[in-house]
Amino acid sequence: MSNNLIIVESPTKSKTITKFLGSKYTVRASMGHLRDLKKSTLSVDVEHDFAPEYINIRGKGDLIRELKTAAQKADKVYLATDPDREGEAISWHLAHILGIDEKEPCRIAFHEITAGAVKEALKHPRTIDMDMVDAQQTRRIIDRLVGYKLSPLLWRKVRKGLSAGRVQSVAVKIVADRDKEIETFVPEEYWTLKVKLREKEKAPLFEAEVAKKDGKKLVLRNAEETVAVEEALKQASYTVLNAAKKNVTRRPPAPFTTSTLQQEAAHRLNFTTRRTMLVAQQLYEGVSIGKNYAGLITYMRTDSTRLAAEALSSIRGLVAQFYGPEYCPEKPNYFSNKNNAQDAHEAIRPTSITRTPSEVEPYLTKEQFRLYELIWKRTMACQMAPARFDQTTLQIGAGPYELKASGSVLTFDGFLRLADKKDTKKEGLVPYIEPGHPLVLYKVEHGVQHFTEPPAGYTEASLVKKMEEEGIGRPSTYAPIIQTIQARGYVVKEGKKLTATELGKKVVDLLTTYFGSIINIPYSAKMETELDEIAEHKVDKLTILKHFYMPFEELLEEADKVIPKDPPPLEKSGVTCEKCGREMVIREGRYGKFLACPGFPECRNTKPLLEKIGVPCPKCGGDITIRRTKTGRVFYGCSNYPACDFTSWDKPTTETCSLCGHMLLEHTDRGSKSRLVCSNADCANALPKRTSRKKTTTADLLKVSKVVKGRGGAARKATAKKTSGKKAAAGKTAAKEPRGRKKTTGKTAGQ
Repeated sequence: MSNNLIIVESPTKSKTITKFLGSKYTVRASMGHLRDLKKSTLSVDVEHDFAPEYINIRGKGDLIRELKTAAQKADKVYLATDPDREGEAISWHLAHILGIDEKEPCRIAFHEITAGAVKEALKHPRTIDMDMVDAQQTRRIIDRLVGYKLSPLLWRKVRKGLSAGRVQSVAVKIVADRDKEIETFVPEEYWTLKVKLREKEKAPLFEAEVAKKDGKKLVLRNAEETVAVEEALKQASYTVLNAAKKNVTRRPPAPFTTSTLQQEAAHRLNFTTRRTMLVAQQLYEGVSIGKNYAGLITYMRTDSTRLAAEALSSIRGLVAQFYGPEYCPEKPNYFSNKNNAQDAHEAIRPTSITRTPSEVEPYLTKEQFRLYELIWKRTMACQMAPARFDQTTLQIGAGPYELKASGSVLTFDGFLRLADKKDTKKEGLVPYIEPGHPLVLYKVEHGVQHFTEPPAGYTEASLVKKMEEEGIGRPSTYAPIIQTIQARGYVVKEGKKLTATELGKKVVDLLTTYFGSIINIPYSAKMETELDEIAEHKVDKLTILKHFYMPFEELLEEADKVIPKDPPPLEKSGVTCEKCGREMVIREGRYGKFLACPGFPECRNTKPLLEKIGVPCPKCGGDITIRRTKTGRVFYGCSNYPACDFTSWDKPTTETCSLCGHMLLEHTDRGSKSRLVCSNADCANALPKRTSRKKTTTADLLKVSKVVKGRGGAARKATAKKTSGKKAAAGKTAAKEPRGRKKTTGKTAGQ
């Protein structure tokens, strides 16, 4: 009886594949990489064609011996690592360890772990693709050169223990640049004005918004201008100037790629990118469904929206069966890939579309089920008919003013049959009325105040989207990059928002100043394209390495000369260390500045640097200071803790509420839009349990009683005032953060 050895990467995958194959096959797992570059040295011989020096990874000796023994007993060895560059490189290393000729047809690859896919792959073994291996090695070598050459420079010039990465540094720069945009953004006030009209008395009402005056776009800048237009509209006569009615369609979304799955899972399921990939890996490698064992989705690292012909046929058949033939278009829906997509694998889809979410739910964890349902619905929806709407638009004249009314009615739901209710926005109905027809005014609404908003801070999902759009990284690297920049303390999460730390900004500023030709978006995207070209045998690995290293070496030499050799002198604080009596100094850590004893390592005493915001404590009159939680989130507390226990998530101000006299807090909503709220939970101006969506109107502002005492017309701008306390007071603080939004005082453990 023949004995065939199949080597995969993970034990879960080996367990799944063992279920498919008979006793002629033995399946073992390599547990990822078995060889890598040395950690203690550069391990790249730049003088001899950048030859890498690989060693067996420490701790994997027993596993290597087991695989060697199994390979010696086997008649045939198949290397079945993941079907991407990293997997191809692992197979190449395995071939070297096991003494397999790389020209021997020993490599099999499959994009879904099903019995059919695995058995078909076994029929068509191939040689190891050395172009893909070269592409992986080139990335590894360049990243090693950048990390091991730049990091010592950072140790000498900034702080010991820092590290730099070619792609990670660009990701930090993207976040830091967005933070800067938000900080420097100046909001502008504007107003919108609507009226309610009807075709005739007792006819249904519809809304129209003021758009133009005397044929030019009308921009209302303040309450006074808005009130003047309100009064004019109350006296005006209304007539339909133009009317249009048309049928519009909305196409279904494309099936998931890695980045779109990460974005949608963050939006729908509140998953981090890392969590999404972990759960997707579980679904891909296989789970037990009753007596059967199989992978539920195709390979989850892909940038392609392509679906196999067999899959398309199955999906379309199930659409017609479940929802009727009218939901299945005559021809399959095809979607264009991104310009830089490799298209090496299919889009992410269920391995069997007939395996519905309800069927597999009893066998999955909650997270697995939610992600599988998301993938199943998107896969079905992508092959459904478009949604159709009747859209009506009216242009309405009112003296010198022109108003616009538009609305749409869903006439056929199509793919929206599978959409969540919150995704199907309901618009107000607008009747089609012939041009020239007079209209009846029902009411002129009070104008609503708005402020232009800054760009939203990056979340993990939007950062992945930005990286994909710019061609930075690849599906397999998005989640590790985001995880790395947070682990290094260059970026922190505040809620869902990613923010660059003071340390991250400092490192990025230094790198972009002296290595701007390498640490930038265009260069990173160009490098990804060149790696693709190596994999496609369009360019030689050595050529790319030489083109990178020679300019990089020159930049290193120049930076070492220009950047000051001696670190800046330590800033004295005037605070005495209670443990040894030395004067403490100000140091900079992951979350900003903190106090430290200069007697380190003999004395390891540290304290938070209390950064004052210039606002007295409402309880004791002490100074309010900026604090951070262990995760880096900002809150505010009294400097007199533990004698005073005042804390607040929202930034205290010197303003007082005109209704109750309590302190006003600067609360930041989503999108970084700020407004003043009362610290008194029982006050009408306090922040409700759920963030209020009520807009300020002209009626509110024209009241005699102002929300903000003593600020008159400036009260209108209170809602747009920006949060400033982002400069972190770091260090080891035992202060407990406030427990709720409404609560502004509470017990803390030490400040």
